Amino acid sequence: MEKKPPSSPQNQFANKAHAWSARFSEPVSDLVKRYTASVGFDQRMAGVDIQGSLAHADMLASIGVISAQDKADIDKGMEQILEEIATGQFTWLLDLEDVHLNIEKRLVELIGDAGKRLHTGRSRNDQVATDIRLWLRIEIDTITDLLRRLRRALAQLALEHTDTIMPGFTHLQVAQPVTFGHHLLAYAEMFARDTERLADCRKRVNRLPLGAAALAGTSYPIDRERVAKTLGFDGVCRNSLDAVSDRDFAIEFCAAAALIMTHISRFSEELVLWMNPRVAFIDLADRFCTGSSIMPQKKNPDVPELARGKTARVNGHLVALLTLMKGQPLAYNKDNQEDKEGLFDSADTVRDTLTIFADMIGGIKVKAEAMRAAALQGFATATDLADYLVKKGVPFRDAHETVARAVRTCEEKGCDLAELKLEELQAFHPGIERDVFAVLTLEGSVAARKHIGGTAPERVRLEARRILDETDLG
Repeated sequence: MEKKPPSSPQNQFANKAHAWSARFSEPVSDLVKRYTASVGFDQRMAGVDIQGSLAHADMLASIGVISAQDKADIDKGMEQILEEIATGQFTWLLDLEDVHLNIEKRLVELIGDAGKRLHTGRSRNDQVATDIRLWLRIEIDTITDLLRRLRRALAQLALEHTDTIMPGFTHLQVAQPVTFGHHLLAYAEMFARDTERLADCRKRVNRLPLGAAALAGTSYPIDRERVAKTLGFDGVCRNSLDAVSDRDFAIEFCAAAALIMTHISRFSEELVLWMNPRVAFIDLADRFCTGSSIMPQKKNPDVPELARGKTARVNGHLVALLTLMKGQPLAYNKDNQEDKEGLFDSADTVRDTLTIFADMIGGIKVKAEAMRAAALQGFATATDLADYLVKKGVPFRDAHETVARAVRTCEEKGCDLAELKLEELQAFHPGIERDVFAVLTLEGSVAARKHIGGTAPERVRLEARRILDETDLG
């Protein structure tokens, strides 16, 4: 038998698994493999990658580029790969760089040449853009549901505290009395806008890039609309260069995520303040707090504190993605591999935070008496006295000055406006009558604000029930 000459280094390298290896004369170094590989984090998209591949195979079979038998083999092979991944039997190889090549190699091992034909008419550029959109669509739907649950938890607690009075603040100084229910519903409104932003973002996420191939489209007579319909996209990306190269939809999601976390952070700051013994408005359930290794009396609100910290992390991912995109020429660049970890972490952080907060709100113990006592400090009904005088015909600026003098007197006497005698109040303005005391009470102050958006208990009840109806999980 004739002895075959030894393989050249070029031929040895060409036998390796890389899809492009025949082009190169030496293998990629181990350091470069680690530096350029994404399989360590993009393997989480395996399910949607297979979903996109099955839709692509269905389309290729429908136009006669692959046979019906090839499609059947691909379907069967992908089913086995999904099972292997689900059971932890799938072997992820760093040499294969990413989720796409790992799955493709295993498919070829299972079904042979039919697996090699699957990549006809597409590129990893449009493949990964499709995967990200499919994955992000699921995350948006999940987070939208969690926002609904959070709003529902806020509305339920608000309905229990429509009559619980607390001080409303500006500049963190006592301003006017509000109800605790009204305060909670302010956050429910913020999270409602967050929900709207995600719904709007989803419209732009839900466009199919597949078919753009590497950058210019493909010469095969592909049916992109068929693939879009199969995968549940609303339509296709209309320009192949744009389809593979931009990540504005991911940036838009990260912006929405940063706003969600900003609202969470503001709420967290208040929970931390309210837990302070000097304020003592609320207590959180023990399962959301930790103690101290040295101070046995401590009960630290770690969950709100950590959520406040994680907000900075999500904000950072937004800035990183914006910076990633700002200098890239068309079309695809390897820079875009850096889009995933920040995007994944943003979604994970928002999802976990919303899940915890919906549960935590249900375990808040409200200390109504402490709230009411705080509302009695700082002359919270001063504006009500000014409004009272205006209704008596006094110009607002004059009424404002009159009440300011009354407040100064109360400070000197160490009492509240409601504790002044009628004759003392009349010394500031003769138009003041006995009915003023109904205005100067905390209950009278909040009850008077019963317009839409006001803090009156009856209005808060209506708003809380409206939100509960909106967020009914059926």
